[in-house]
Amino acid sequence: MAMFMIAVNDIKNALKKVIDPEIGIDVVSMGLIKEVKISGGNVKIKMTTTSPFCPLADYLVNEVRTGAKAVKGVKEVEVQLIMPENFNPTCER
Repeated sequence: MAMFMIAVNDIKNALKKVIDPEIGIDVVSMGLIKEVKISGGNVKIKMTTTSPFCPLADYLVNEVRTGAKAVKGVKEVEVQLIMPENFNPTCER
């Protein structure tokens, strides 16, 4: 069985096909992909959404997982959804 070298750019290029249907821009260009780590054929991706209340979060996570799995040599993909950087859950009373 041949081994394939997977590069972070291979994953990011595949994820450029994942378009946020509300905004019409891919998740890479929007800066939603925060980290990609590769170990053998296993890929771990940290991503965020434009809002902590994004109604499409599950959809985007699944599309990112599917997109990354399409890269030659990828066996497993783990996608971790993290809170948007500027989110502040403090409520004023």
